[in-house]
Amino acid sequence: MSGFDDMGLFFVDTFSTDEINGANDSNKINFMNIKKKLKDFLRVFHTGNFNYIYRDSLRNNYNSGRYWLEVDLKDLNSYDEELGELLKKQPTEVLPLFEDAAKEIVDEITRPRPDGEEQVKNVQVMLRSEANPIYIRQLTADQVAKLFKVSGIVVAASNIRAKATNLTIQCRSCRSTVPNIPVKPGLEGYALPRKCNADQSGRLKCPLDPFFVLPDSCKCVDSQVLKLQETPENVPNGEMPRHMQLYVDRYLCDKIVPGNRVTVTGIYSIKKASASKTGLKEKLNIGIRQPYLRVVGIQIDSDGSSTTNATQAQIGSSSFLTTRLEEEEEFRRLAKQSDIYETVCKSVAPSIYGFHDIKKAIACLLFGGSRKRLPDGLTRRGDINVLLLGDPGTAKSQLLKFVERVAPIGVYTSGKGSSAAGLTASVIRDPSSRNFMIEGGAMVLADGGVVCIDEFDKMREEDRVAIHEAMEQQTISIAKAGITTTLNSRCSVLAAANSIFGRWDDLKGDENIDFMPTILSRFDMIFIVRDEHNEARDSTLARHVMNVHMNATHNAGSNQNQTNGEISLEFLRKYIQFCRAKCGPRLSEQAAEKLKSQYVLMRSGTLAHERDTGKRVSIPITVRQLEAVIRVSESLAKMRLAPFANDQDVNEALRLFNVSTMSAAMSGNLNGVEGFTSQEDQEQLQRIEKQIRRRFVVGSQVSEHAIVQDMVKQRYSEKAVYKVIQTMIRRGEVQHRAQRKLLFRIK
Repeated sequence: MSGFDDMGLFFVDTFSTDEINGANDSNKINFMNIKKKLKDFLRVFHTGNFNYIYRDSLRNNYNSGRYWLEVDLKDLNSYDEELGELLKKQPTEVLPLFEDAAKEIVDEITRPRPDGEEQVKNVQVMLRSEANPIYIRQLTADQVAKLFKVSGIVVAASNIRAKATNLTIQCRSCRSTVPNIPVKPGLEGYALPRKCNADQSGRLKCPLDPFFVLPDSCKCVDSQVLKLQETPENVPNGEMPRHMQLYVDRYLCDKIVPGNRVTVTGIYSIKKASASKTGLKEKLNIGIRQPYLRVVGIQIDSDGSSTTNATQAQIGSSSFLTTRLEEEEEFRRLAKQSDIYETVCKSVAPSIYGFHDIKKAIACLLFGGSRKRLPDGLTRRGDINVLLLGDPGTAKSQLLKFVERVAPIGVYTSGKGSSAAGLTASVIRDPSSRNFMIEGGAMVLADGGVVCIDEFDKMREEDRVAIHEAMEQQTISIAKAGITTTLNSRCSVLAAANSIFGRWDDLKGDENIDFMPTILSRFDMIFIVRDEHNEARDSTLARHVMNVHMNATHNAGSNQNQTNGEISLEFLRKYIQFCRAKCGPRLSEQAAEKLKSQYVLMRSGTLAHERDTGKRVSIPITVRQLEAVIRVSESLAKMRLAPFANDQDVNEALRLFNVSTMSAAMSGNLNGVEGFTSQEDQEQLQRIEKQIRRRFVVGSQVSEHAIVQDMVKQRYSEKAVYKVIQTMIRRGEVQHRAQRKLLFRIK
């Protein structure tokens, strides 16, 4: 009967984090063997001329205080294909071994170290892959815990937080501590043990949940949470863009700002769903987990983040323009053609008939000028802004849709459906931490590309004012909810608007336009698009439309229409990317001298216009318009990959400016807008306003018809009188009454 009261000894290893248990487990990895292979790879892998790239890079980075190493998966596959495949399939087990191997290699190659630095720092291993990225909606539950490459746009970024890698916990009752508990990387966290297993001889048993964390004894690293959104071109029609949470840590933190297009390499992971208030939902959803991506490598696809300095540029090195050599040769052959300007213009919306000057302006907008950074730190924008004003049914929206497709980065939005926060940036509350965070709008997401705004006239005035800074300074300043920051919006703006009266009315001049002078002066070129009645043109246009509809299926199958000398859409997009990345032309001395003389001539007004009108009408152009001509000249040189803009570029830029903004101003369509009103007309408007103020005092009301007739008898034009009345109504000095028949003066 001995031993009948022996209940046996049972224990639970509460602090174990090893998930690979059992010797017979099929997924068990020979850790020591893999670690030895990884050390050999870092030690002996070399390219031609025995250039040991990883060993040298590890030594240089460590000695410079940058404790990270970027590894190309292509090199690992070429060294040991089985090892590279194992890293892709089981990255959570292999990556910590890789970092331990890098730390041991550093210990070998940096001896002897200075006094006080005998302890080797941990090294972060980042991965870079040249594989094709997949889309967010292609990630499924079967791919959890595997390595993937995903592309998208970062729309939000949290603050930098501390993430514990080793915890030290203490019992409240017996004061016993448990040091160096390893915590898994990622968003999963660590669950504290429910019971204290310390030796409690002669003492009361510790209560349930006795442990608390000792913050001063924990080891932490920086971490950040990003929000990745699908790129607009990858979202199927009629669906909302999907989002994915990104977790970055250590040296990958603070390398990306909202608006950057990125390609991230990471481990597809899962975390527990956020706890609800009632707790009932948590009990029901025990087996449901939320996915996120633990990032181990980042490549920035646009111009790059402003926070990434030169020494750390290779962490976010741009891989957006990894053009092959034969493509580059083809681009340079195309740039050397004498008619490259005409070829590009023919390729801009070839299905739309006519509008040659507008297409040339859009071609200049797509290539853009050169952005300049001055010695005092200020910048001058190189992007070109174009406004199309005119009749409905003149294919303005089709031009905008084409530009959105052909631009390297294009965002299309409508004026009525856009708010100030949606165009610039909004401050939202993070649901997990309850802190405020910034989410970029359309102009931030289009950084380095083009924003197409349709129905520009339908926007609310306060929303339109919000993009003033983004159009000229190319930044968006935020001062909301305790967040003060500046975001980049280095993008061109292509806007389309209709007249107030629906169709353009030549007799009413500037009354067609409902824009403030401040927004008009920020557009480099303003085109008035009219639907003119011309029998020959109508016949040609009808024939062109019929051909487009009849041959739509046939033309869709061919990428390149060689008969008209057009470039295919895909090739044109690549050529625009190449030119924008490789070329930043400047004005030559002869071109600058010519432009200076033309600027003076345009400021004083042309003699031909004076002879035609019989009076001196000075239509001044401001410095903004002069810079617009410079930008257009540089974009024409960029099409040819030329380092300098010559006289022909300046002549063409001046011609485009004359047929757009200056032509609209000369014909009176912009009359009354600031910068486009003559001195005599301005004085006449002031005289009419004085007469109206004398005509009736504050608090009285007069018939509008009587006032207009009195002014006409005094030899003032009826159009000018109505203009002054509308101006006074807009300023709140006069109100309409009695079905708009009477005018009541308020102040």
